[in-house]
Amino acid sequence: MYIIVGLGNPGKKYENTRHNIGFITVDYLAARHNIKVNKIKHKALIGEGHIDGNKVMIVKPQTFMNLSGRSIREIMAYYKEDIQNLIVIYDDIDIEAGTIRIRKKGSAGTHNGMRSIIYELMTDDFPRIRIGIGRDENIQLRDYVLENFRKEEIKIMGDVVKNACAAVEALIVKSIDAAMNEYN
Repeated sequence: MYIIVGLGNPGKKYENTRHNIGFITVDYLAARHNIKVNKIKHKALIGEGHIDGNKVMIVKPQTFMNLSGRSIREIMAYYKEDIQNLIVIYDDIDIEAGTIRIRKKGSAGTHNGMRSIIYELMTDDFPRIRIGIGRDENIQLRDYVLENFRKEEIKIMGDVVKNACAAVEALIVKSIDAAMNEYN
């Protein structure tokens, strides 16, 4: 089973913020594959279904971003899935808005949600899809990531969400290398 995690913060207040692009992406993926993400388990909203015949679990940790690893650790321990079947989708300020980067493994960089996951799992050896949200040097970083998308960003981010979902599908159906070649 593939465990597909979108990172974000729970609650209406954060719903359409840059930091919630992981949640937005897995919501779109779930809708595309008729997966209801409505069960609360392991400190997360989860839903199970299939993507092209492959069993998947879509996960939205409800622990707030900086503690996401606690939920993911519980899920990985409970289901005993191979770490390579974990796919984490999250925002990245160091990538141009509207682009994605797929990696097989790597550090957390400046992302506290990823830092929490790596700390709790004691490894960084799992696939991830980083969605570029860009950066505005005139706004404090915390304020920038917790700000709603501007009107001019909405179409760009809608397109990148679709690309990220297609990348997840390619990763599952083909391979991570195929997804990287096609979407990086």
